[in-house]
Amino acid sequence: MRQTAALVLRLVLAAASLAGVVTQFVIAVQIDFGVVNFFSYFTTLSNLFASIVFLVGAAQIIRKKPVGPRWDAVRGSSVVYMAFVGIVFNTLLAGADVGPLLPWTNVVHHMLMPLAVVIDWLLLPPRTRLSLRTAFVWILVPVVYTVYSVVRGAITGFYCYPFFNPAAVGGYGGVALYCVVLLIGFIVLALVIRAVGNAMSRRSVPVR
Repeated sequence: MRQTAALVLRLVLAAASLAGVVTQFVIAVQIDFGVVNFFSYFTTLSNLFASIVFLVGAAQIIRKKPVGPRWDAVRGSSVVYMAFVGIVFNTLLAGADVGPLLPWTNVVHHMLMPLAVVIDWLLLPPRTRLSLRTAFVWILVPVVYTVYSVVRGAITGFYCYPFFNPAAVGGYGGVALYCVVLLIGFIVLALVIRAVGNAMSRRSVPVR
């Protein structure tokens, strides 16, 4: 029953998320928003990654293919990134200008997908216990992304999110403060996702 629920969840939400990305990309091209700008959003990258993980995971359920610790780590990273997207958007960016975002894609990318990956993690928790090192590896992506966003923004003047823009947060001191707070929040979230996965791993099923 849990596998069937996870299969439906993965297929439906992956399709909705990818449809949202494609729709927003078409709009971005039409208004000359910039391809690089479009793919510089953490939300876009995280939704694409989570959709691929969902589709691969759905194929594994259908084929009854066993998975190993590496796949559990990949799934875990997707859960952390999407949960982070949901939390940050709905707490810090709900009223901010984040580009030409349609209402339905906003709901799918910032609300439904973050919720879906967490539910999927609970439905089919990892088979293996995740190490503390794995949780800290998950952190590398947002660190690299933050450096990229701040440096590129300083060069081009385009910032995906206002907390990366020194003009919006009182200078680079404000940017640094936001980055530190967000990094701490991300670390806490990664540790929580790891702990939940490890706590439920004994109840997991053979296919993820």
